[in-house]
Amino acid sequence: MTDAAELRERTRELLAAHPPATIGRRDFLEARFDAGLAWVHYPEGLGGLGAPRSLQAVVDAELEAAGAPDNDPRRIGIGLGMAAPTILRFGTDEQKRRYLRPLWVGEEVWCQLFSEPGAGSDLAALGTRAVRDDGGDWVVNGQKVWTSSAHVARWAILIARTDPDMPKHQGITYFICDMTDPGVEVRPLRQVTGEAEFNEVFLTGVRIPDSRRLGEIGDGWRVAQTTLMNERVSIGGMRIPREGGMIGALARTWRERPELRTHDLHQRLLTLWVEAEVARLTGERLRQQLSAGQPGPEGSGMKLAFARLNQEISGMEVELLGEEGLVYDDWTMRRPELVDFTGREAGYRYLRSKGNSIEGGTSEVLLNIVAERVLGLPAEPRTDKDVAWKDLSR
Repeated sequence: MTDAAELRERTRELLAAHPPATIGRRDFLEARFDAGLAWVHYPEGLGGLGAPRSLQAVVDAELEAAGAPDNDPRRIGIGLGMAAPTILRFGTDEQKRRYLRPLWVGEEVWCQLFSEPGAGSDLAALGTRAVRDDGGDWVVNGQKVWTSSAHVARWAILIARTDPDMPKHQGITYFICDMTDPGVEVRPLRQVTGEAEFNEVFLTGVRIPDSRRLGEIGDGWRVAQTTLMNERVSIGGMRIPREGGMIGALARTWRERPELRTHDLHQRLLTLWVEAEVARLTGERLRQQLSAGQPGPEGSGMKLAFARLNQEISGMEVELLGEEGLVYDDWTMRRPELVDFTGREAGYRYLRSKGNSIEGGTSEVLLNIVAERVLGLPAEPRTDKDVAWKDLSR
């Protein structure tokens, strides 16, 4: 079994054979993937060595100390955190070989075609249809919304209804959609910040070969649960250094502007600092638990904490700065690839954080998940679970 010492040796061999200072970034990342040091818990040949997930930190530390480039995980977060685990669990051998390597090295960006105008919190009510033609391909028609990175993505993970005669959680199938195919139209959604990092996507007669189906026909909801559980962990369980992220920006302002301090604000800052540190340590524990298997509903609790803290911290920063906190540099519509929380003004952080309780699962839905699946409380009565989707009122 691979241990920490062996991983250190493998990492040093990689660095010796492919010195980061003299080799291109893409070449180094591809060599790292091929050496099984991309995500060590993945199988051999797919960027891993079948090692415990917890040993990834050993590899990362060695590479960071050597100044090796990373794969820009924020830019390709949807691929890394959502598409890859789903492909690994449900994909065919051919799909794993085709998609995982270019995904990890950042050659291909992914997006997520799940939410719809009438199926956001109640995702299982989705109405995008996929109908199989005589040749075995699928023809997809519908609309998706709140799609991060769709304007830069090559591939998308997509769920569509393939059997409207089944109840809404059934009759759904999971696909991989080529965002460059005819019939895929991406339109920007301008946010309160002026940015348009989200999109709405229209699918009109988009043809998807059956070879790009993940899982069995009609089993898309179960496949999607893997994506959603990993999504909440990737958002709520991001590795953040001590006093990093939002709380770091607030603490920096506090230290640099002593004339703004009051006793009341000091007490609130201390409370938020402690809560941010508790959330950070809880995230570390959650990542340790992942070494035992797939993420569970506990990730929903972390995502809840992440959203609430970001909003409270950014709100306090605006209050601390007073009129300065309301200044915002530019309302011109921008199409960023990344959300920059810490490199912008306090006013930007305050406005952007409002989306944290909506994106990646609304806080209201996540509270139900925690109540039912973590605390074991009775589920809310639901009268539509056994009704055919086509018979539901919309």
